[in-house]
Amino acid sequence: MKRDDFDTWSIAELEAVEAALEAWVPRDAPAGLGEAMRYAVLDGGKRLRPLLVLAAAEAVHGSREAAMRAACACELIHAYSLVHDDLPCMDNDVIRRGKPTVHVQFGVAQAMLAGDAMQALAFEILTPAAEAVAPALQARLCALLARAAGGAGMAGGQAIDLASVGLPLDEQGLSDMHRRKTGALLQASVLMGAACGATTPAAWQALSEYGEAIGLAFQVVDDILDVTQASETLGKTAGKDLDNNKPTYVSVLGLEPARSRADELRRAARAALAASGLADVQSLHVLADRVVDREN
Repeated sequence: MKRDDFDTWSIAELEAVEAALEAWVPRDAPAGLGEAMRYAVLDGGKRLRPLLVLAAAEAVHGSREAAMRAACACELIHAYSLVHDDLPCMDNDVIRRGKPTVHVQFGVAQAMLAGDAMQALAFEILTPAAEAVAPALQARLCALLARAAGGAGMAGGQAIDLASVGLPLDEQGLSDMHRRKTGALLQASVLMGAACGATTPAAWQALSEYGEAIGLAFQVVDDILDVTQASETLGKTAGKDLDNNKPTYVSVLGLEPARSRADELRRAARAALAASGLADVQSLHVLADRVVDREN
């Protein structure tokens, strides 16, 4: 896929995701909760997870309705995790997506509730009336997302992260943490898109391997950018992990080996797509490149 073609595709898909989130994230949740939720998720972020869902669904010629719901659900889970990660009891950050974090803007209690509400809304969006999305597919999408977000995935990875401050980790331990904390939801985004259509076992396994590779690559690049880019470029506080004495791919491997690791994971993602037997994987190819080549 040519860059211009991908850009045209991604702009259209991002507009569709934004419109869906605008419609589904309520304004009228009580006591200002809706305002905090919309502040947390609308008009910001790369929307990588929704794009992965939609690109994977495109590759398997999946249901558009189910894929759009899955895309928004993944973004809501991601946004809720950022709100909670930024809290004083977690990473205690004050900038996210180039603006004050939700707890700075609305207070800690409202931020916690906004995160809780977005998590619940994700599963509400995945379970519409049966005529919109078949009940069996609803259940499969919910299961994929729940596993990625829970103790075996994102929440478990965050627990390891908090427990690892100031402790030495080797690459294996670091990768285990980030496969859970960051990688699980990115991998689930790919698989949720794939679940919206028909796949062979071989194609499903290949897409799973693709999702795992780019999920880890995303975190490796995040660690590189944390020490090479300014806060204004990142849209969040640069150097935070180093200041908090957290292990990163740069601190464990070194800067250049970390860059080599990101390229190795990109190659693994490409190899997985080649093994999938699927024809329409061009968008997934470009997304792997965007994960590794990004600057924020």
